[in-house]
Amino acid sequence: MSNNLQLVTFGSLNIHDPFFDSLKNDYKEFERWFTTTASKRQAYVQFNDDGTLNGLLAMKMEHGVVNDVVPPIKSKNILKISTFKINPHGTRLGERFIKKALDYAIQENASICYVSMFVKQDTLIRLLEKYGFTNHGNKTTNNGTELILVKRLSVIVGDIYKDFPLMKIAGNSKYLLSIYPKYHSIMFPDSILKNETIDILDDVSHTNSIHKIYVCRMRDVSRLSSGDLVVIYRTADDGRSAEYSSVATSICIIDEVKHQSQFRGFDDFFKYASKYSVFDRDDLFYWYGKQGCYTIKMTYNAALSRRLTRHKLIEEVGVDREQPYWGFVQITDDQFKQILKDGGVNESLIIDQARIR
Repeated sequence: MSNNLQLVTFGSLNIHDPFFDSLKNDYKEFERWFTTTASKRQAYVQFNDDGTLNGLLAMKMEHGVVNDVVPPIKSKNILKISTFKINPHGTRLGERFIKKALDYAIQENASICYVSMFVKQDTLIRLLEKYGFTNHGNKTTNNGTELILVKRLSVIVGDIYKDFPLMKIAGNSKYLLSIYPKYHSIMFPDSILKNETIDILDDVSHTNSIHKIYVCRMRDVSRLSSGDLVVIYRTADDGRSAEYSSVATSICIIDEVKHQSQFRGFDDFFKYASKYSVFDRDDLFYWYGKQGCYTIKMTYNAALSRRLTRHKLIEEVGVDREQPYWGFVQITDDQFKQILKDGGVNESLIIDQARIR
């Protein structure tokens, strides 16, 4: 069975799967809710090879006031993460679920996203806090008292993790960063091209993670600073013209850039880069041996709903056709805004006043 994320109804799942045992223990009404109210609701799931569940994410939109928590949550559009459960297995699936939830919140114009958690779920709580969820209050039922964690999608705190997926574009430099096709969609699963199969998206850290590390030998990437924005530019497949098959697909925010001289040796380099990198040990050893390589650590903030070909980037966005090298290209604020607009990026992701016009 595929271990890609799938969108299914609760009614299609097996209530007797051991995955649900802890939910049955924590919520006395879970089985009744599962077979009645939730039966037609959809959830993102991931299966193990034997068909048992490995993770489940369910969400629902609410509006106005959420009265069953203290204090109440008030907003026009509110996203509730109703079920968030993962069997820990070291692939950062939790990060991918958080990205899915926040992407959906942005899509539905929600200004608040919230989730209830028992204190014992400390690993998930810490993960949610890393990406900007804060303790709002609590909810008390016959099942006990749960914490209410809230993320507000209309403010920033100046931390690219806690602000994720929001982007501050004023005052930061912008670039195109090229990624080879064989790495692109494995690193950026929500930016997969229509002619690619989802079978390439395995349950692995570099696919699931909000963070990405790319390794290259482009000297100019040393100009990148934390907070800079990069447009991921998937280069052409072998044998195809770059004019219409090279495409801009995603927006990332730079966390940090390191030169290999900043590592004590290969083992130090491998330990750092392998956490979020598509490259295996042999790849990293090859790059390290070539000398002069850089690691680029970034957050995967947005996938363009409309991919922009190199032709469009030149003719409609205004990127200079005569670039001596398309691997790494600085672009202007106006060009970046045009890419966001033409690429269909939701304006709610832009949290300063430099809105897309």
